[in-house]
Amino acid sequence: MEDPSIWVDRYGDYLYRFALARIHDPVVAEDLVQETFLAALKSRRNFEKRATVKTWLTAILRHKIVDFIRKRQRERVIDNEEALDRSLEAFFNDNGHWKIHPAKWAHNPGKHYEQKEFLDILYDCLTGLPRRIARIFMLREMEGLQTEEICQQMKISATNCWTMLYRARSALRRCLELNWFGRGL
Repeated sequence: MEDPSIWVDRYGDYLYRFALARIHDPVVAEDLVQETFLAALKSRRNFEKRATVKTWLTAILRHKIVDFIRKRQRERVIDNEEALDRSLEAFFNDNGHWKIHPAKWAHNPGKHYEQKEFLDILYDCLTGLPRRIARIFMLREMEGLQTEEICQQMKISATNCWTMLYRARSALRRCLELNWFGRGL
């Protein structure tokens, strides 16, 4: 594993941009990146080197972001309870029936939790791939690199890149069918 003292210089900007794109708060994004580096330092002995350090740090940051969002949602609920109690009277008539019916929810709140579980299983499936194939998949699908960029970085031909991406997607599909879709959710 590479020396952790270079992580901030090598991955700090990328992780900050990653967090900022999802949180939209520069101070919180900085804090989450710092927490990511601390968590990585504490667990670096558990790093199995099945992915790159950048991918590993990004996975840790994803979990930090999800935890932050969940915590923020819980805090909003607590802060709003008192105001909600006062405002409930505006929604109900004297008989306790709705004055104005609430809109239907566009999403299922349980899906947010399932998304974290899905990402955990996806990363487990990725770690089961050969390192080179997993890296190419991550470069393409998670970092958004174009085929030409991947070929230059990995020193492979475009045909080889497409073949490895096909193999990665096929293996991930099988793994997800067994470990996620086959769970009877």
